[in-house]
Amino acid sequence: MESTILTINNVWMMICTALVFIMHLGFSFLEIGLTRQKNTINILFKNFFVITAGLLIYALGGFNLMYPGFEEDSLGIIKFAGFGITPPEGGMDYSYADGGYTWWTDFLFQGMFAATAATIVSGAVAERIKLSSFMLFAALYVGLVYPIVGSWKWGGGFLDSIGFYDFAGSTLVHSVGGWAALISIYMLGSRIGKFDKDGNPNALLGHNIPLASAGVLLLWLGWFGFNGGSVLSADPAITSLTLVTTCLAAAAGGVSSALFSNFLYKNFDITMFMNGILGGLVGITAGADQMSPMESIIIGLISGVIIVYGISLIDKLKLDDPVGAVAVHLICGIWGTLTVGIFGDMASLSQILIQLFGILIIGVFCILSSFILLIIVKSICGLRVSNEEELRGLDVSEHTMEAYADFRTNQH
Repeated sequence: MESTILTINNVWMMICTALVFIMHLGFSFLEIGLTRQKNTINILFKNFFVITAGLLIYALGGFNLMYPGFEEDSLGIIKFAGFGITPPEGGMDYSYADGGYTWWTDFLFQGMFAATAATIVSGAVAERIKLSSFMLFAALYVGLVYPIVGSWKWGGGFLDSIGFYDFAGSTLVHSVGGWAALISIYMLGSRIGKFDKDGNPNALLGHNIPLASAGVLLLWLGWFGFNGGSVLSADPAITSLTLVTTCLAAAAGGVSSALFSNFLYKNFDITMFMNGILGGLVGITAGADQMSPMESIIIGLISGVIIVYGISLIDKLKLDDPVGAVAVHLICGIWGTLTVGIFGDMASLSQILIQLFGILIIGVFCILSSFILLIIVKSICGLRVSNEEELRGLDVSEHTMEAYADFRTNQH
């Protein structure tokens, strides 16, 4: 019986791992579609680097930094269990993780999450960051910052001990990536032409909205694994509830954002619709297993409004975020984390305060870490490409190739 349960749980977790992997294709499509054609290869290269290097770094040390095995009397702030990945005794049988999955599945599922945090940064810094600079920063962030923060809750650290709750990562994944994105775009500056001489934002239109749309739907599909896998078993009751709340929040976020942006700006903006869906998904992620269907709809509706105001706020601050990553992942991540104390099974003032404390301490750590890492990266290889390289496009400047062949000039 135990063997059967382990097999069922483990198969579900492996399916969820594959679904989270699909999210990297979704991020790639979304970022490509919302940016200009001349930077397509650069964005693809960054996304390939994030998933490949991210997994390697997580295997070499990130996993053991995130799950170090804190002693009961320790502060639960930082510990390192050593380099490499070796299954513990009993890691392949029912005695591991309450029979939810094997140790290898645990590593791979968590590794997919780790790479997601750096992918969030990729879209925000698109079209003007040096490729080498992004690669170095992403490696350091995935290898150090993300696993340290993750250890504070998921690794049994001090936030876990005080009752902080983040089911699938509204803060531990999305806001961690969002804080890095915010500091990165602040230090990089805006793209050429994004703001006029009076500081008013100009629209630098993406070159392929259908591709961006496909990216959003792939991300929604991947969220079945992102949230569904965070149950850490195939428990039918919790898993089915989690998938229902996830989908309803996404739907509500999309509708809310589309209608509210039309109310304010008198046009039905498909990019607002898409980001509203993503905002709803991020908003429900912290408490997807705790909410009723109606509560998840409310969370999604508010997330959609937050997206519209959040994107407007970024523009007013003269910051340039080509894909809306800060509004989606950081601002909705904060909102989603707070909802655990406002709605659902854990609703109480004390839980709100605990959630707020977790948000603040993680925010401060990520801001300081991002500044320090970016200063180090800047001193080594700089941050931003030259004006000439930016205007030419990073595909030609950084890769000496173009994403789309011009068949008119290659006919025989």
